Amino acid sequence: MNNQASSTDASGSFTGTAKGFVAGDANQPLAGHRKTLTLLVLAYTLSMCDRMILSILFPDIKAEFGLSDTQLGLLGGLSFALFYATMGLPIARLSDQFSRKRIIIVSLVIFSVMTAFSGLAAGFISLLLLRIGVGIGEAGVNPASHSILADYYPPKRRGFAMATLMLGGSFGMILGFVGGGVIAEIYGWRIALVSVGVPGLLLAVFMAKLLNEPARGTFETQEPQPSPPILATAAVLWANPAMRHMMAGGVIAGLMSYGLTQWLPTFFMRTHELSQSEAGMMIAGVFGITGAIGALVVGRLFDRLSVRGFQYGLWMLAMVPFVSIPLFIMGLFADNLTMAIALFIIPGFFANSFMGPSLAMVQTLSPVHMRAVSSAIMMLCLNLIGLGLGPLLVGVLSDMLSTVYGEGSLGVALACFGLFAFWGSLHFWLCGRALAKQQA
Repeated sequence: MNNQASSTDASGSFTGTAKGFVAGDANQPLAGHRKTLTLLVLAYTLSMCDRMILSILFPDIKAEFGLSDTQLGLLGGLSFALFYATMGLPIARLSDQFSRKRIIIVSLVIFSVMTAFSGLAAGFISLLLLRIGVGIGEAGVNPASHSILADYYPPKRRGFAMATLMLGGSFGMILGFVGGGVIAEIYGWRIALVSVGVPGLLLAVFMAKLLNEPARGTFETQEPQPSPPILATAAVLWANPAMRHMMAGGVIAGLMSYGLTQWLPTFFMRTHELSQSEAGMMIAGVFGITGAIGALVVGRLFDRLSVRGFQYGLWMLAMVPFVSIPLFIMGLFADNLTMAIALFIIPGFFANSFMGPSLAMVQTLSPVHMRAVSSAIMMLCLNLIGLGLGPLLVGVLSDMLSTVYGEGSLGVALACFGLFAFWGSLHFWLCGRALAKQQA
């Protein structure tokens, strides 16, 4: 099997090998893995920033366009997620056949331009259409990135690598919430959107010069095969009980996570009367910085436990909600801001802990020639259900409860959503049990 980087012709088709990517120790990542991981983290950071900034701008957009919480949920969730998720599948299939680097660069350009244009929206419909454009642009980033990292890192190091990639989610949240909040207070929400769209164009230029693509299946013994149709890949994944539960656990955790994250800034502005910049900095600190630390710690612990067997890492993930969710619900109903922040620290630490290990396991359990499509199927479910329905359902539930709880309805809706985490725990535990049976 070839352990060197594949090169591409003008069409992006693979034509052979290039120098610089010889695999050494099967337990060590390829040379250049740090640079590659850094570039991919930056791409994911900007992607998440463009995705999350809208939530800190909800009050301004609601006031200017006269929108309901349900409409805000559509803007922050389903409008983006529907096309982000569905376009991810055909783009991911291209990633299993053509240049993953080119796909990431084109995606960067599209979602950055669409985010900047969102600042020019004339109303709800035009903003909705531009958010769809952002979703289409971001669809190509994750599957191609996951596939590249799986070829840079051996299986027992992928959990930490994917967790590091997921730091981009925390960094993007910080950038979107803090930067977006500050800019919106000074210059308005439109300038905030334009400001976060421009950096992606600059990163695309750097990635064109610096990003290198490794050979496919560097650390696997499987012979390279053509990428199968999407439905064939889905059938292979469904046939594996461990994969079914892995995806179910990740999707349910995402439903809860996206629903909560999109609405927490608005919750603190309504309940504790914080400004946009104050809410942004608070959420960025508790869920961004603390969440980044938690993602790295849990990712490293997952890798160490997985040396004994991947089931042990999964069982560790299954225990997280039993520690974090009770504290989160208590924080929602805390009498003062200081107590709320203190109660949110541990939930914030574990907020993104499931993502890195989940994505790593999808790559590890997938055949080499199905990795990008497998990742896209995972992201389809995660984003269509999690990102698409999470914020929308929280908004709908908040509107329904408003007649009873008034301004407090959003907190009640968020508390109800937090309970989804226990359903996800069950699937992580069942995934671990399925892997234990396969290894027995």
